[in-house]
Amino acid sequence: MKRLGCGLFIALGILIIILFEYFPDEFSAMLSKFGLPQTTIEERENTEIEHTIPEIKLENKEIPNYTNENGLQGLIGHSSSFVEFEFGRPERVDPTSYGYEWWIYNANEEGYLQIGIESNEVVTIYAMDVGDISEPFISGTDYEQLVQNYPFQEHVSLSKGVGSYRFELTDAELVSRPLIQIHEDIWVQLYFDTFTRKLSSVRYLTGDILLRQRPYSVTYRGELPQEEQFSKEEWRQIEIGAERQIFDVTNIIRLRHGLPLLKWESEVSTVAYGHSEDMYKNNYFSHTSPTFGELKDRFEREGISFYFAGENIAAQYVDSIEAVEGWLNSEGHRVNLLNEEFTHLGVGVYERYYTQNFMTPWAIQ
Repeated sequence: MKRLGCGLFIALGILIIILFEYFPDEFSAMLSKFGLPQTTIEERENTEIEHTIPEIKLENKEIPNYTNENGLQGLIGHSSSFVEFEFGRPERVDPTSYGYEWWIYNANEEGYLQIGIESNEVVTIYAMDVGDISEPFISGTDYEQLVQNYPFQEHVSLSKGVGSYRFELTDAELVSRPLIQIHEDIWVQLYFDTFTRKLSSVRYLTGDILLRQRPYSVTYRGELPQEEQFSKEEWRQIEIGAERQIFDVTNIIRLRHGLPLLKWESEVSTVAYGHSEDMYKNNYFSHTSPTFGELKDRFEREGISFYFAGENIAAQYVDSIEAVEGWLNSEGHRVNLLNEEFTHLGVGVYERYYTQNFMTPWAIQ
């Protein structure tokens, strides 16, 4: 009886998943008829972008010649000791708000790599311009080539335990950051430069991490992972890591376009952090602070002299990676990212509010 009951339970579970996947409206109506719990829809909170620490340096050294025949996705599930054997010690380790730590491998002209480690195991990877080790998801690959080989779907389903989840992508997301499944528990987000229609970067992640981040609207039955709570001090360490990542990725993008690297400017970073904190605490999203005014006013308040300045802001992105890729696909922000006249950059992150302040000091003119 136990075996029969178990088999019946499994059969019913499979039937429920099939009904949920292919007949969501009819299934919800049936649940309502019998007074059962309804499917829940979590709309992804709108991300917003708006136009207009010690010094961190990019060192000129190569990412090790990783040769796993499965590419970077072959790292998922491997141990941290395996990563260290293949890639060496990371240049730094940044905490995150999702339970894992980013091991940062920043190799300047040879690409940029972040490997997410949780409980001594690889659970996510982010790669930009690393060459063949990310094959077939190599930066610079045409959108049309990848969509032909991996048709992008507006509905992507995931099952975990007794839970069923369906991510719902908008038309804009299908163009800029589609989601595909390449293995039983390996998912890939492809970040495209929508101006060139070429792949900018790639993120690999397990189903658990995908559910924690929820970068798209999701319809689900079951439970969603609860967000972890952090102290002010813990958040600040997470924010510092995000600031460094934004600085690094910005410079990799500039290298891709043949532009000079920006230098980290600590005083400008302080101004940027203050603006992110001000937006968060006073519940607004604008370049103009009700208290501290425009960027020019904020620079002058800190005694920063500049010849040329610009600002990018963003809010409610899941992390720094998505914020930068979002800026890259917004014309006004892209102008700042790729402006050859800027020489310095300060970055300030307060929880999920992000500010980039670009500038060229008078002394350089």
